[in-house]
Amino acid sequence: MTLGNVEKEFTAAKYQQDELHIEQTALSKIADAVGTPAYVYSKSYLTDQYNLLSEALSSTPHQIHYSVKANSNLAILALFKSLGAGFDIVSAGELSRVLAVGGDPKSVIFSGVGKSVEEINFALKAGIGCFNVESRGELLRIMAQAELLGCVANVAIRVNPNVDAKTHPYIATGLKENKFGVTKEEAFALYLLAADNPAINLTGIDCHIGSQINEPEPLLQALTSILELRDALEKEGISLQHIDLGGGFGVRYQDETPLDINDWGASVGQILGGRDLQLRIEPGRFLTANAGVLLTRVEYLKIADEPDHKNFAVVDAAMNDLLRPSLYQAWHGVLPVDKSSNAQPLEWDIVGPICESGDFLAKQRSLALAEKDLVAVLSIGAYGSVLASNYNTRGRAPEVLVDGAEFKVVRRRETIQDQLRLELKLELDQAGH
Repeated sequence: MTLGNVEKEFTAAKYQQDELHIEQTALSKIADAVGTPAYVYSKSYLTDQYNLLSEALSSTPHQIHYSVKANSNLAILALFKSLGAGFDIVSAGELSRVLAVGGDPKSVIFSGVGKSVEEINFALKAGIGCFNVESRGELLRIMAQAELLGCVANVAIRVNPNVDAKTHPYIATGLKENKFGVTKEEAFALYLLAADNPAINLTGIDCHIGSQINEPEPLLQALTSILELRDALEKEGISLQHIDLGGGFGVRYQDETPLDINDWGASVGQILGGRDLQLRIEPGRFLTANAGVLLTRVEYLKIADEPDHKNFAVVDAAMNDLLRPSLYQAWHGVLPVDKSSNAQPLEWDIVGPICESGDFLAKQRSLALAEKDLVAVLSIGAYGSVLASNYNTRGRAPEVLVDGAEFKVVRRRETIQDQLRLELKLELDQAGH
């Protein structure tokens, strides 16, 4: 695949003449206004992806719960709320973000293996729609806190169906060796344990087998597996109203064949046809990944003095802005913002200024670059800004939402004053005490 057709196939970034745009807005215009590095998202792409997924499930009663951890910017949460989404959260902080945009707490699913007492109490008082319970200890804790607060907790048990999602081991969650969920046998016992507790309302059954799944078979296998458990529970007099398949729908970063969401939706509809069940799903990456780019500028070019040595393009973005390449060895496309450059194409490693050899955004990319050129790192709408840090005391980059020919800064650039105000400088005497 050549860089010339990367942007035509899957990303929100498109060339108009020789200049890269998000919708009708030139990325160079955004760089002039807000500086670099900066995260830039397309409102229309986010909307189109949501509608695509909803339409794929049009024959099945369903609810989409956006996975907040993929990109938790308030403007994006507000957009998905306006489109009809509920939310999947994994922390009290994410619940606070949902509430901050006026999200209905009843539309919230609380997932995650380590819910604290404080988080459970906050969620119960807010009146969230459902806890996805991941262990016996968690179920007992929710029982106790619900009884203490005099309320009823809606609960689904997360089943680990031991299905191989055929994805990177760091983002696989459905095998026995993963920390998530419980076995079908343990889940059956937990449903029986909770069935007679007045503080618990058993509403559904949940699973999530991993992320970046590009084949339908693992997802359909997981669905069939938990339906078997649901049917067994029916025989025990435990009736569940929803089945939650999680998310993990694969998207394209390089040359992957992404999941055919329409074929998957049709298969799900056939399997669930005739059952009195609402389908719930928890997409994140599928909705946001290719909606965004990381806009960055070349600071220096280090050209090798020997043929077998590397050329380095040092840009002003770094691993603190985009951790995925260092964390997962993830591949992200890189495009010049202006592709009319007269520079000689060379093979570059795109690296940042952080004092780590692991600070890279892309390796071995053939690009025509000059110092001060703008480049766009693709597919950063998911797990980009949310994984950012202040390593090397770098301020986190701003986030920009593009709507046609207009754009708005939806998170300003973090300043050094923002960082320092949270810290206390100790005054020591001459003896160091």
